[in-house]
Amino acid sequence: MIDSNVRIVSLIPGGTEILAILGLVNAIVGRSHECDYPPEIKNLPICTQARLDSNTSSGEIHDEVNKLLQSALSIYEIKTDVLEQLQPTHIITQDQCDVCAVSFDEVKKAVATLVHSQPKIISLQPNILQDIWIDIERVGNTFGVDSVKVIENLEARVKICQQKIQGLAVNELPTVACIEWTNPLMIAANWIPELVNLAGGQSLFSVVGRPSPQLPWETLLATNPDVIVFMPCGFDLNRTRQEAQPLTQLPEWEKLHATQAGRVYITDGNSYFNRPGPRLVDSLEILAEILHPEIFEYGYKGTGWEPL
Repeated sequence: MIDSNVRIVSLIPGGTEILAILGLVNAIVGRSHECDYPPEIKNLPICTQARLDSNTSSGEIHDEVNKLLQSALSIYEIKTDVLEQLQPTHIITQDQCDVCAVSFDEVKKAVATLVHSQPKIISLQPNILQDIWIDIERVGNTFGVDSVKVIENLEARVKICQQKIQGLAVNELPTVACIEWTNPLMIAANWIPELVNLAGGQSLFSVVGRPSPQLPWETLLATNPDVIVFMPCGFDLNRTRQEAQPLTQLPEWEKLHATQAGRVYITDGNSYFNRPGPRLVDSLEILAEILHPEIFEYGYKGTGWEPL
């Protein structure tokens, strides 16, 4: 049994989902403004807010992010008054990406101002799939919860994907470009190339475990991938459909192999691909469905992804 005095604030959606899969939802007392899954956490107090408007265009968001980071301001701020009221014993955050969530430094600063509690900070640093298992184990250990079954189940689902594509020849593995941002054009990296390769594709332009690179539009055209998957950071299916439009309206778009073959797809990046937690395995299954519909049918079409 978990200690009933434990009071966790999660400042990162992936962290919240890790707590949930370990059966620790009832210990969560506060969340970030972006934590929205599982649904039962949605009525918890919100401890962060964004310093920018995410309803503007991709280009404007990108400029605003850069301005904030250059002025040494975090993109998100912590509501220290809410933290003070909640008196958490633990705070879960990340040290992976200053654009994805509250920065680690910001959390340390906020904790230093608290009068009534000195919460322990657990900082997740996921860059590849293996890191997610390590994070799940570390969170489990911190709260005395056995994570072995949870990790075994996730790993088993990954293995099923690997086994089903084993018989494919190299020419049956399509080249894939995963677009994480449209203006400027950025290619998804970290765990994404790994997921693409596990799902029976050949990942283009990015390196496993490294940050997402910007890509000249000309390079995308010249490389001419078999499949293009849109997964902009923080956007759901509808917003992704809007974000894809400026690219798909460029005259050269029609010449692309993926366009002509009808192999351009949009995904709910916010729920799946951008969020380093247990649902990265769902993301793998989504990619498997997209890349090899003749082998996989998990039933994510319409919610997790759609053809564009």
